Amino acid sequence: MTKKPELPALSRRERQVMDILHRRGGATVAEIMNDLPDPPTYSAVRSILRILGEKDLIKHKEDGPRYVYHPATDTERAREDMLAHVVSTYFAGSPEQAVTALLRMSDVDLPDNEIDRLRTAIRRARESGR
Repeated sequence: MTKKPELPALSRRERQVMDILHRRGGATVAEIMNDLPDPPTYSAVRSILRILGEKDLIKHKEDGPRYVYHPATDTERAREDMLAHVVSTYFAGSPEQAVTALLRMSDVDLPDNEIDRLRTAIRRARESGR
């Protein structure tokens, strides 16, 4: 069983903001507000961003008069950490159970070329000892 990654505890809004930043790669407060369901006030979003900054989850760059916020960890790494957390928490650490659950989902219809890529990925994982 793989080690369960330590993920910081996030509120619903903090998670929504992080999801937006990972999806966009970076965003201003106004862009975040446009993407949030039932967005809070501008100052509330700034407060969420301050908290995420204190947790070292985001960084910002100045772009003229505005700040552009982006995740402190690249999206690929965050994706791997989150998936490891899901596998550990909901599938007893079993990647096989997680993949089986994905394949059982009613909206998953994999074309032959994607199945071939999965077979190749499985073969490479075996060859590298995973």
